[in-house]
Amino acid sequence: MEIAYSLSIALQSHQPLIVTIIITLLSLLAVRSFFKWPRKSNVTGTATSSGKEQAREARPSSSCSRTPDSVALLNGGSAGPAEEDMVMADVSKVAAEMHSGASMMEQLVPEITTHALSYLDYPSLCRLSMTNSLMRKAANDDNAWKALYHKDFTLEQDTVTPVNGWKAYYAATRAITNVNTEFFNIIKDRSVSAMSRFWLNVDYVKCVHASGVLFSGYNAVIQSWQHAFNWEQGVDFQVRDVRARVLTEMAWVTMKTYVDMDNGAFNMTNVFESHKGRWYLVHHHSTVMLADGDIGQQIVH
Repeated sequence: MEIAYSLSIALQSHQPLIVTIIITLLSLLAVRSFFKWPRKSNVTGTATSSGKEQAREARPSSSCSRTPDSVALLNGGSAGPAEEDMVMADVSKVAAEMHSGASMMEQLVPEITTHALSYLDYPSLCRLSMTNSLMRKAANDDNAWKALYHKDFTLEQDTVTPVNGWKAYYAATRAITNVNTEFFNIIKDRSVSAMSRFWLNVDYVKCVHASGVLFSGYNAVIQSWQHAFNWEQGVDFQVRDVRARVLTEMAWVTMKTYVDMDNGAFNMTNVFESHKGRWYLVHHHSTVMLADGDIGQQIVH
């Protein structure tokens, strides 16, 4: 157990080096695919003129069911016509595969490629996709983006099947989490004008502050933030446990926020709508995070 734990810590501490090595190896495998295999004329000619020599090199070292001819080959004897035809067919098959130009990267088991790419982060995977067409195909694999999504965001949506694939879903989730981060930057800067642009200007928007007071409608919501910015100092929240769910034109984000790590903890939910390619906030709910003892008191009363 101690050895496994030490190995895990060592791998985590050298993760940047591991990522660099993986990118380098995958790129080398891709570059190797550009080297030309023997031309068709050479392949066929060689298979015809020196087929016996290649057949001798291709002789099997073991077999599950040995015929008298195969036993003779293993013992250094001469091959019969039937055995030689079988070996020649195998040689021709190998030559045809070589001539097709299949690279080592393409011959890897898909699960191995996906596992290797799972060590990469978002920028590294994007850079890898720009190296060449083969790397672009590997880096756009849906399973690789699903693994990256689970690593960077949450495992809660393992059963989700994104309409446009996991790469698009990853990009949409990253976009909505960036918008959510902008919300906290506006609170920190106490900018009423920025908060006014951040909310959708419609009557059905709602905001519930930590005080528990509900404000409904665009004007009432913006006024509530104006009062909060006038009476309170700028707050630098520490945001934890961010969970986002993105649909076509709607998304919501849940999170835990802390004024400091000892107290001032809140559960928050932000709901967004997409209009003309931009996300707008339409609902904000903040409530004080109850301790275990407080939960018992709430149930009693």
